[in-house]
Amino acid sequence: MVQNPPEGMQRVIPYLVYEDAPAAIAFLTAAFGFEERYRFPAADGRVGHAELGYGDSVLMLASTFEEMGHASPRDLPAHHGSVHCYVDDVDAHCERAWAVGATITAEPDDKFYGDRVYTAEDREGHRWSFATRVRDVRPEELSTPEAEW
Repeated sequence: MVQNPPEGMQRVIPYLVYEDAPAAIAFLTAAFGFEERYRFPAADGRVGHAELGYGDSVLMLASTFEEMGHASPRDLPAHHGSVHCYVDDVDAHCERAWAVGATITAEPDDKFYGDRVYTAEDREGHRWSFATRVRDVRPEELSTPEAEW
């Protein structure tokens, strides 16, 4: 029987597009700790499809294909979204990302909802947030007036 989703895949998978996908793969593995699992090169040198792993999760990406309506975030007038990842040590993760050239847009900070979070942009402008759960918060605590994002 066919397994759905396939083994090693979560049900919801971010799929990002990069003008320079090979450079993005190198950056994401060096800065954010992803592991390249699969790359399908297109005949013209672009990446037709790639899969990067982080723990039990997968990120898919490809090169921009203008003929399919793709664009890099740096070519868009505004940010379109972000990817959120849980990591074991958010402070060490931030230091690694910064050392490799990620643009840190917010330093690690303890949030009222129980996570310690930092945010970054990769070299093409995709927004990323990384978090480590530092305390459990009851749902009723989240709706108090002092709860600030």
